[in-house]
Amino acid sequence: MKKNILIIGSGGREHALAWKIKQSGLVNELYSIPGNPGINSLCTHLDIELADIDGLKLAIIQNDINIVLCGPEGPLADGIMDQLQDLVQSHKLILIGPNQQGAQLESSKSFAKEFMSRHQIPTAAYRTFNHQEIEAGCLFMESMNLPIVLKANGLAAGKGVLICETLDDAKTEFRSMLEGKFGDASSQVVIEEFLQGIEFSVFVLTNGEQYVILPEAKDYKRIGEGDTGLNTGGMGAISPVSFFDEDMIEKVMHQIIAPTINGLQADQIPYQGFIFFGLIKVGEDPYVIEYNCRLGDPETEAIMPRLNTDLIQLFIACQEHTLSQSMISIKTDTAATVCLVSGGYPGVFEKGKVISGHEQISQSHVFYSGTKLVNGQLVTDGGRVFAITSLGKSRQSSVNKSLKTCEKIQFEGKNYRKDIGFDLK
Repeated sequence: MKKNILIIGSGGREHALAWKIKQSGLVNELYSIPGNPGINSLCTHLDIELADIDGLKLAIIQNDINIVLCGPEGPLADGIMDQLQDLVQSHKLILIGPNQQGAQLESSKSFAKEFMSRHQIPTAAYRTFNHQEIEAGCLFMESMNLPIVLKANGLAAGKGVLICETLDDAKTEFRSMLEGKFGDASSQVVIEEFLQGIEFSVFVLTNGEQYVILPEAKDYKRIGEGDTGLNTGGMGAISPVSFFDEDMIEKVMHQIIAPTINGLQADQIPYQGFIFFGLIKVGEDPYVIEYNCRLGDPETEAIMPRLNTDLIQLFIACQEHTLSQSMISIKTDTAATVCLVSGGYPGVFEKGKVISGHEQISQSHVFYSGTKLVNGQLVTDGGRVFAITSLGKSRQSSVNKSLKTCEKIQFEGKNYRKDIGFDLK
């Protein structure tokens, strides 16, 4: 039977998911809240505030929605799936996204670190401090090797991690974070040892017992080329990752993914949805930098075009406990995603810049992020405006395709990195 699906979210990640889901033969109607112009070109937009849970439930019932997929971390951390749980029984609703308890893997760095410690999952040494423990935190940093990593405990839109090269900088930033640099997100700060290596991302879909591994990716967080400048939500991504070979896959599965799934069961944390493992390769071994309770952005824009498998088939298998890695089929092509961002991002930037050249693109996928329609005209409405993804037989050919597409799309202040994938062989 064909399904009606609701996608919650408004970014490039959700546009890529909508684009992929739209291809499924199992889809009847696709709905979005709040969506964006790209998402809403594929979906029926529902004009409902996420905070209006009664209105949301009514819309699910009235539109006979069978699957709710939540893309961003915020609503998951706020417990939106807990509030929809009663419809799982009464209307056989399938929820793709963890409850509030499971979402703590992302929403609380200290929760995640304690979870990893408890289940012997390799990660950097750490301690957590609050505003009453500033001096203790400074003393702890004096015992550490440089550089020092500081992480806001809560959600900070991918920007709450600082790498400090000197002890003085670390102490200054530590105090600043506890005094509200990232709002409530940094009311607690995790001080962590720095791991030297190369980062990559692995994604699984799980029902808390079974799991499937999706295409991996490597994203690029810094605003400047050569990985310089401020952290952003992500400036681009590459999939596949050249060093994620059979040996590394085995290590990640046995040392990280399986202990995580087993740990969720041992701690009696129900979990249905995606887990994003932010990993770092140190020598020949993988370590967890962070968990996320959803897919990444812009990594989703890179991995969805490589995934041959029907996503709705996976979601149904999740609910029916028939998930198997044999269901996963992945294209051998390389996907390169380049983000077009507003001038000034990730600092102060202006919105409302008129966009042109986006309609006539054929060689790349154009996933909409920070955009809106004003009197029928597409304008910028965020820091990251588009994620441009191209497929090619090599990393360089796919990067080049995306860069050519970036040149065709115009808006005042447009900025993008031209070196995505520069550190991969």
